[in-house]
Amino acid sequence: MISSSSPSGPKDLYKVLLVDDVELFLEMEKTFFHRDQFKIFTTNNGDDALRLARKEKPDLVFLDMYLSGLNGDDVCRQLKVGTDTAHIPVIMVIQQGNESDLVACKAVCCDDILYKPVRREDFLRASREQLSLLERRTPRFVTRLLVHYGLRDERLFQQYTVNVGAGGLFLATEAHLSIDTWLNLQIELPDGQSPVCCHGRVAWINHPDWIKKPQLPHGMGVEFIDITDDQQQRITQHLAQA
Repeated sequence: MISSSSPSGPKDLYKVLLVDDVELFLEMEKTFFHRDQFKIFTTNNGDDALRLARKEKPDLVFLDMYLSGLNGDDVCRQLKVGTDTAHIPVIMVIQQGNESDLVACKAVCCDDILYKPVRREDFLRASREQLSLLERRTPRFVTRLLVHYGLRDERLFQQYTVNVGAGGLFLATEAHLSIDTWLNLQIELPDGQSPVCCHGRVAWINHPDWIKKPQLPHGMGVEFIDITDDQQQRITQHLAQA
């Protein structure tokens, strides 16, 4: 079965392909993408998923491991070796604790892995990360700034940024925190004023065992959470001058 949902909204739509052999799970996933900028395709068959991905070139694919027809890892493998589909982010969905499935997913170079039962926050986090919605809205600029960060103000670590944008920054560090960890941030700007202070959320990591962006060093992408307009303006002015 293949179906699509095409909302009336902005012309610039993100195409998302959801592939699972349980229709109830597909319907649950579809409710997560209720904004006008998404066009959702669903199927419960691996062969149909491969055909649909090659035809529609979705911006993101969620693949269950076990399907009728081709299994999810086989679909992912064929997408990743295709010259016109290798760039499509693929997130595999597997059962928690199945080591053989985990190894199989990593072997086919999937971009991320979620575990059933999928939590809403994990689903949205993975989608936001792979679609890079934040980075598309706010371009990043290469700049080296000292950042004090940590879970508590009384115990802060220090690292330097690789790039910064109005919506977040990338920290070069070998000490990786878990995705969705909230941080206290103090960002030193060369404007002679006090540091920019706000909260941040670890949005993604470049881990030595799981390199997502080879052009960047090991580290963490951090999204600003509650930055004020004045603080954001200071960052924007620094980027313009730099």
